[in-house]
Amino acid sequence: MPYYQFTVPTGGATLAHKPEIAAAMTKVHSEVTGAPAAYVHCSFVEVPPGSLFSAGEPVEGPKMVGLIREGRSEQVRTQLITEIADAWTEITGDRKKDIAIFIHEVPGANVMEDGVILPDAKDDPGAIL
Repeated sequence: MPYYQFTVPTGGATLAHKPEIAAAMTKVHSEVTGAPAAYVHCSFVEVPPGSLFSAGEPVEGPKMVGLIREGRSEQVRTQLITEIADAWTEITGDRKKDIAIFIHEVPGANVMEDGVILPDAKDDPGAIL
């Protein structure tokens, strides 16, 4: 279920390391939440320079939006974001202050994976809450 999408300006370090980043996000998500690695999805979107903004001003730092199942504790969500940032910056050399990570929780009932509607994390015996 987890879906991580990276939006990166052309030429950004994230794009040069897509396989390593995808592997690291899979490892982090699986270890922190208990989700099977097979369910972790990553995509990378390249945008022209001048396409990302913060406070109305253009920025060059990459962004990541992650969709995860609803129901995990604040502690687990904080650990997930922190470890994602650590892995991402270690691989790319990007500074943490230059990246942005957004995690959105989605009810399991709003997701189909392998033809099955997912339970909420709180109802999944394998999930780390």
